[in-house]
Amino acid sequence: MGYKMKFGAIQNLMLLWFLIPLCIFLWWAIKNKEKLLARFSREELFKHITKSYDPKRHTLKNILLVLIVLFSCLALARPQWGYEMREIKRRGTDILLVVDVSRSMLTKDVKPSRLERTKLAIRDFIKKLKGDRVGLIAFAGDAFLSCPLTVDYGGFLLSLEDLSSSTVPRGGTNISAALREVLRQYDITAAKYKAVVIITDGENLEDDPMPIVGIAKEKGIKIFTIGVGTKDGELIQVTDDNGVTDFLKDSKGNIVKSRLNESLLQEIALATGGVYVRASGIQFGLNLIYDQELSKFDKMEFQSKPERRYFERFQIPLTLALLFFVFEILIPTRKKSDES
Repeated sequence: MGYKMKFGAIQNLMLLWFLIPLCIFLWWAIKNKEKLLARFSREELFKHITKSYDPKRHTLKNILLVLIVLFSCLALARPQWGYEMREIKRRGTDILLVVDVSRSMLTKDVKPSRLERTKLAIRDFIKKLKGDRVGLIAFAGDAFLSCPLTVDYGGFLLSLEDLSSSTVPRGGTNISAALREVLRQYDITAAKYKAVVIITDGENLEDDPMPIVGIAKEKGIKIFTIGVGTKDGELIQVTDDNGVTDFLKDSKGNIVKSRLNESLLQEIALATGGVYVRASGIQFGLNLIYDQELSKFDKMEFQSKPERRYFERFQIPLTLALLFFVFEILIPTRKKSDES
């Protein structure tokens, strides 16, 4: 057991800055109390008030008020010291999220854009996970692992934030490359239940991915697909290094229009027993897939490891704050009649 002190919600210590204006105001109020009373009361009433007024008690009440705020802030910051080592066992499913970052994902037929809407949905999806390992693969003309399978959801979200249309240097949309990266990652894990969610507009510009989908099925990998975009599509807007926005053109100078290709995504999902969902403004599809499919997977037990569990000590400053609050209420600011 150790006694190193830490805070479980250290950001709440920022509330202590409130003590500075509070102290300044209370000091100003004490210094100017008699002036204010003299300005707004008749002379005979002023003499009666000041005769019964006890500045020492008033100062003590102000000190107690400052202490109440001080220890309340410390309680909200959740001080912790002393810990014990516990063996933590995690159970869950391995989920690889495969995200299309090609320039077609900059299309704004889904607001604010296909890629940004995808990132928003993934952030919301991560909140549902409790012990599941999640990984991130980015792909365009090529694919690479952006975040390995992990239960460190904070680290995963940092990798997600870095995704952009420039994440993968090679342009285009190569779903086969993404699937090959999926196979590489699941070849190095002992997971029995392996899930993949591909999020893309489905515009595959290179070789047919179905042979690799067949290999994935043989390895017990279940692929779910989410189509982002509309069938009518929209022109792709790109911004150059000078901040100038223009429409994307092909090698012949024709403006490119990107449309959702649902048939390929449906075929990929069906081949492995997965599900295809078209993203919409109300239901993107990730939460739906998790609730109806992934949450029902048999959970595997990941390698357990010892973790420090700190003991919460917020009760100490909270108790002091309550005691000072009671004292503050019980102390009168005026002298009793026999004292005046």
